[in-house]
Amino acid sequence: MGTNTTARGARRRSTIVAASLAVVGALALAGCSPSDEPATTGAVELTFMNQSRGQEAALTKLAQQYTQKTGVKITIDSPGPADYLPKLQAKAQSRSMPDVYSSFDATQMAPFYKAGWAMDLTAELNAGWSKSFSPAVLKMSAFQEGNNLGVKPGTYAVHWETQTYGFLINPALTGVSADKPPATTTEFIDALAAKKAKFAIAASQTPNVIQGLASNWLTDDEIAATLNGKASWKQDGWRNAFQFLLDLKKAGVLANDSIPGGQDDHPNVESAFFTKSMGAIFDAAPGVSVGLRTNPEFEDYFSTGLPKAPGGIHNPRSPGIPGKGAVINPRGKHAKEALAFVKWLTEPAQQAVFAKDARILPSNPELLAGADIPAQLAGFASGVKDMQVMSTTFTPDVNTAIRTESQRLVLGETTVDEALTTIQAAQDRTS
Repeated sequence: MGTNTTARGARRRSTIVAASLAVVGALALAGCSPSDEPATTGAVELTFMNQSRGQEAALTKLAQQYTQKTGVKITIDSPGPADYLPKLQAKAQSRSMPDVYSSFDATQMAPFYKAGWAMDLTAELNAGWSKSFSPAVLKMSAFQEGNNLGVKPGTYAVHWETQTYGFLINPALTGVSADKPPATTTEFIDALAAKKAKFAIAASQTPNVIQGLASNWLTDDEIAATLNGKASWKQDGWRNAFQFLLDLKKAGVLANDSIPGGQDDHPNVESAFFTKSMGAIFDAAPGVSVGLRTNPEFEDYFSTGLPKAPGGIHNPRSPGIPGKGAVINPRGKHAKEALAFVKWLTEPAQQAVFAKDARILPSNPELLAGADIPAQLAGFASGVKDMQVMSTTFTPDVNTAIRTESQRLVLGETTVDEALTTIQAAQDRTS
């Protein structure tokens, strides 16, 4: 099943998640109507509705190249990250969907897939297209039989970005260098405390950091069993992961002694880091692209994976998710041409443009293994080889519970055990 709690999403905007679920019925109703008849004559014009500001310039550049190459006119519509999903929902309900649109996290895309607004790309991938992607990204993009989002088995999006998670660190503020990053979470916290540097994490990102830290004690299968409601949230691995938040608070390195929430929580955390007022933050690989837009002059920072936790029995592994990519509207007037355009976008040459111009971590295995990865992405890239490749994801209720309980935990309003009880209750309601 397509995983993802992100994207910048995965995996980030709780209000958008709620909105997307609220219109499931409307989308399903729209999906039952007769489809448009494909056009057979006339010039071909396609619209790509783009969610990401970070890739907008590179995507526009590539679209112009494609027009010159093929004569197919491409319009890039970028309403902005906050407005993207509501606008896409409105288009689905009015049956005016774009030919191509950005993929988002699986939870928020599922209503569109279930309503028939996405082409099943499985046969095309099996016919050779899969060579443009790492096996891990392909696995994470596919909805398997019995997935917990109720989507018909298949692959409905392809991705030219791989997302992993870790820390972004400013050496000037923390004294930590890319040559010798902290080996353990204890070393990381001690280094920040010694320099009186601060660390920030957005509430919307807490499910990802908790999942990553829990991998110190839990295997991927054990994590998946928890997310599927077949194992308890009260295992020591989850308990130890939440303890990291308390350790940050106790050491006095958690910014404002709190975890910010709200729709702009993660953008605000990233802005604090890229304007050099924060020593370190938890972030995903797309944060590097945000940094390029926020403060292009700021280059002296680095990414690193999650350090090993004291007492951990496994090497920590980042949650892995497919990042930026595309969904093709099968009811569009030029669905075949849209498919051809998306195939071209995912070829290695075009993925290299995304990586170079927008600092997007590619999904093509040869590009990932090459030397052309931007330096700030190196830590995220190193996490790809052993990232968690999950067959499931957080339910919306569990995602919300983790965010809320993480905030309450650092404010002293609950204990780790009480937080896990609340999260287990959310899991039980939705499993």
